[in-house]
Amino acid sequence: ALRTLLEKVIPEHRAVSDYEVEHFFPLLGFRVMLINAKEIRYENGRKKMLLSIFDITEKRAHEVERERLLAQKELLLVEMKHRIANSLQLIASVLTLKASTVASPESKVHLEDAHERILSIAHIQQQLDPIYKGEDVPVAIYLQALCKSLARSMIGDRKPIVIEVSAGAGFVSSDTAISFGLITTELVINAIKHAFPNEREGIITVTYRIDATGWMLSVADNGIGHTQMVGGRPPGLGTSIIGALANQLHAIIRNESTSTGTKVSILHATV
Repeated sequence: ALRTLLEKVIPEHRAVSDYEVEHFFPLLGFRVMLINAKEIRYENGRKKMLLSIFDITEKRAHEVERERLLAQKELLLVEMKHRIANSLQLIASVLTLKASTVASPESKVHLEDAHERILSIAHIQQQLDPIYKGEDVPVAIYLQALCKSLARSMIGDRKPIVIEVSAGAGFVSSDTAISFGLITTELVINAIKHAFPNEREGIITVTYRIDATGWMLSVADNGIGHTQMVGGRPPGLGTSIIGALANQLHAIIRNESTSTGTKVSILHATV
């Protein structure tokens, strides 16, 4: 049976390399083989065939099973992403509804803050495909997609505010990407809420730079600045979140605010 098979595989060829063959053997059953063959010619005109056969049946079966499991994993990740998105949307809607019914101004503020936290997570979750797969994340593409999502949901056609992204090439780990997303979302939402009162036009610029000395992530606006905000807002939950995330990244925070705008930078120096 094997000889007949080889005659089909190597009828006229003087050599074959890594030729994969599937064949059913009466005693062995269905097998997958990898064949290498080369014709050897002697000076007296005689010819022989140097032949090697590797049984790769189990290897191919493992590969098929691996592909099946990977496809199943992708389906589960998609399903999980949809479930998370739906859950976050439901929670955000409940918080909005509750905030509209409470009488206490303090409780209303806390509910609105919680609503914004949920929105922050939702926006980041929308950009997590590479992160779910455990891959390094391209910062520029990630920030552009995140800010586009923020502009669509937080600004739309309701406010004359533009979000711009200026990011150099570079990749970061999934953990760092999540921290970048949380920091950026928190700072952008803060600027949308407080930097442009009375339908004032403005630009929010998200910048990421990396070089031999380290990296910098910043969010700047050309709004009214902290100094003109009525009563001077005290540090809130968002400030604490940004501080904790910067600490995890072993970075420092630099705040710059004037009457012509505010800039918050997260800086990490390469040791």
